[in-house]
Amino acid sequence: MTEKAFDVMVVGSCMTDMVSQTPRLPKAGETIHGFKFFIGFGGKGANQCIQAARLGARTTMVCKVGKDVFGDNYIQNFKDNGVHTDFVGQTPDAATGTASIIVNNAGENAIVIVAGANMLLDSVDLQEALPAITRSKVLVCQLEINPQISLQALRMAQKNKVKTIFNPAPASPDLDPEFYTASDVFCCNESEAEMLTGSVVTNVEEARGAAQELLKRGCKSVIITLGPQGCVVVQAQESTSKHVPTTAVKAIDTTGAGDSFIGALAFYMAHYPTMALEEMTYRANQVAGVSVQAVGTQTSFPIRAGLPADLF
Repeated sequence: MTEKAFDVMVVGSCMTDMVSQTPRLPKAGETIHGFKFFIGFGGKGANQCIQAARLGARTTMVCKVGKDVFGDNYIQNFKDNGVHTDFVGQTPDAATGTASIIVNNAGENAIVIVAGANMLLDSVDLQEALPAITRSKVLVCQLEINPQISLQALRMAQKNKVKTIFNPAPASPDLDPEFYTASDVFCCNESEAEMLTGSVVTNVEEARGAAQELLKRGCKSVIITLGPQGCVVVQAQESTSKHVPTTAVKAIDTTGAGDSFIGALAFYMAHYPTMALEEMTYRANQVAGVSVQAVGTQTSFPIRAGLPADLF
């Protein structure tokens, strides 16, 4: 069914999240008692795709899961959220990716991921998805799959005049410099910006400096998310960076907030292509702000009907 046109295509990861809630994060070698455990659906790519779908985008996911119960359940989860699954491959050669997550009472988290089947997504899978890539409005990539496959997907999209969003997460200090030029929107958080630029990013002014540095490397636009401090947005055609503040909310669980933001941003880029990037950023931040007020990753992602009408 490659004739379908999509608003948002995500090439990326699926993870089964195994979440433990604890009063605080354990120290090295320490065993502590948690008070709740649950299994959820995660992975940066899938999270971003599902948030876009929940806002009303026609979405498709290009990813790989294991031929196991986690993989079967993940495919069903995509279908339940209205995500097209023709490009979700199942392999017997590796387990579905997993993430072990500890969340403390302050909503902070520590995460260990085992990529598994995610690392087996390859060029053949991208070629099979190419007809759909050419008919998508926005393509989104991250770094929980083989980075060269993410880069190839971004290049294929740009060649076909499809807008690209790249989220360099989990960040790597030796990122292939071609990612910068392959990104229409390069979107990272403060710790990722810090790792990529080598400069400290803790506030708006430092984020402005880091964003300018990333822009010099060839991105068309850079967004650095700063949690409760909002975002900094800078575009190649404008010399000034803009600070987009956000509304203060009580965070219960920040897991997946960045993915909620990027999924929402992809939705706005696809549906409102003439909207100013800072307005899209403001709205995406409002969506992400809702997600941190509930526990879990995708379970906390809002649907369009539950959001204020002025966001649409």
